[in-house]
Amino acid sequence: MQRLTVEHKTIYRYKRPVKFGEHRLMLRPRESHDLRLLSSRLLIQPDANVRWMHDVFSNSVAIADILQPSDELCIENTFILDRYPSEDPTFCIDPYAQKLPFSYSAREVPDLGRNIERHHPDPDRHVIEWTRERLSLAGDMDTEDFLIGITRDIRNAFRYEVRQEPGVQTPVETLERGAGSCRDYALFMMEAVRSVGLAARFVSGYLYDSALDGVESNIAGAGSTHAWVQVYLPGAGWVEFDPTNGSHGGNNLIPVAVARDPSQAMPVSGTYDGDPNDFLEMEVVVEVHSMDIPAPMLVKPGNPG
Repeated sequence: MQRLTVEHKTIYRYKRPVKFGEHRLMLRPRESHDLRLLSSRLLIQPDANVRWMHDVFSNSVAIADILQPSDELCIENTFILDRYPSEDPTFCIDPYAQKLPFSYSAREVPDLGRNIERHHPDPDRHVIEWTRERLSLAGDMDTEDFLIGITRDIRNAFRYEVRQEPGVQTPVETLERGAGSCRDYALFMMEAVRSVGLAARFVSGYLYDSALDGVESNIAGAGSTHAWVQVYLPGAGWVEFDPTNGSHGGNNLIPVAVARDPSQAMPVSGTYDGDPNDFLEMEVVVEVHSMDIPAPMLVKPGNPG
């Protein structure tokens, strides 16, 4: 078990006080058998009325109605969680799906359908051909080898860059530029594996980098929100792949939101009433640290006091 604390602060600054529209916040991690949320605190300045909902993907979403104009909007989210990473990195894929191509069962297809479909145009088939080349390198078309290989190839073939501006590059743009951010890598991998019939979805969340706690590491993408991919494999379920770091299994990943498309999993989104030139800058600071887990208290038997 690993105990982590996450502090995420987003600050928007403006030339003059502006009136804010409704803001949508996707900052609360997805609890499951391998993640337990221990505490959570959301602070917004200026003050806001906040209500919670689950979206179509069962992500927790906070809807913030900000009560007064201001020249600065600060959203600060802090939480502590326990992670139970798997010690076995292998995938328990059903035998029929261990080689490509395969077809999902009739029972699963209705729920996976939109996650199998490609969402972005590739008129000259560049993304398809890039993927087919990697598929041929997998030899006997082993599903696990192909996915691990393509995750590492994206990390090695493209130049990682930090992009603070909103939006995501199309897969064709990422391939042509040979560079992108974590969200660009994630979308590219989604479309690549979808082109060979696999169901994939976008994941937004946080990345734990042991370097933040003084341990040597070569992880990219820490210090901000992170994005990666889940691929659905029969028998194994939704499996994490992080093309930014060429890794799989998700032992250092903290999922917050899953979605069919990146636009559905933005950590913070909203509007303001004012001139476009009123906006000055956005600052995002994310810190993820490990915590010592207290030893259980031992009570000596004896007479009650």
